Amino acid sequence: MEPTDHAELSVLVTRLGIWLDEKRFDEARTIFTEDAVAVTPGGTVRGIDALAAQARRSHPDDVATQHFITNPRIEVDGDHASVDANLLVVFAAPTGQRILGERYRLETARTPGGWRISRVAASPIWEFSPA
Repeated sequence: MEPTDHAELSVLVTRLGIWLDEKRFDEARTIFTEDAVAVTPGGTVRGIDALAAQARRSHPDDVATQHFITNPRIEVDGDHASVDANLLVVFAAPTGQRILGERYRLETARTPGGWRISRVAASPIWEFSPA
């Protein structure tokens, strides 16, 4: 793995969290491939437009979020790479807070525009909703 690949993939993971937190759903093509797949507690979707729509539904405007994506393990194989990482996400809604601990599994592809996520899978581990 080239050091630049590791750095670019780390930045891509960071950009994913910012994309969700800042609700930049119209910028999905800067993060994902056109045929990207998402497998999350919100369901499974295929295609970048469906993926952005699902993210928009799961992250409504009146709910602030912070995604903490940590400990990425990156494995590059040519123009493809996998990234496993821990995810801690806080949802701060007017009705209360919710904190989720999940595991991310990302598949990525090198494209003419740089690395993009071709598959994202989020596996819930725990949840905390203070009373």
